[in-house]
Amino acid sequence: MRLLPSDRSFTSDEFDRPHQSCYHYNQQNLWEHDFCAISLLASMPTNDSELQAQARRILDAIAFTPFEQCQPLTRQFDNIPARPGIYAVRHITDGLLYIGKTKSLRGRFSGGHKAFLWAWLDKYNDEDVRIAMQLVSYCENPALLLELEAIILRATEPPYNVQIPTQR
Repeated sequence: MRLLPSDRSFTSDEFDRPHQSCYHYNQQNLWEHDFCAISLLASMPTNDSELQAQARRILDAIAFTPFEQCQPLTRQFDNIPARPGIYAVRHITDGLLYIGKTKSLRGRFSGGHKAFLWAWLDKYNDEDVRIAMQLVSYCENPALLLELEAIILRATEPPYNVQIPTQR
């Protein structure tokens, strides 16, 4: 799975935490966030190194969750929570296609998404494209969410993200 362009790699300064999976299916096959993972993302970063570490944890969750555990494409996206988060549209072999943030994950996808159109134009099979997501509990701070997304975008440069924010 391709996560990064071949000329990019993470440095320990950019990201310094190991992968921690934060989602699982409950008995009704609904996508659910583990309680321990909520505490992982509940505290707001207070400095750049904490922000970088938080971005790494989010990226690990959206990039390394097994593809089978990511949300398949549907018409209603009922299994996706209507909560704020950072998400990735992923391809089974080509990796991360698009990364974004939203105040409501379900609302973001139920209204359509340009990444789905681009995947269709690239002739990807819909069964080979899924959504990985990481809930965040501090949506009341849009600037923080924007900065987390920007860090992740600069590190990964997904092909369907037209604008990659520059370093602040």
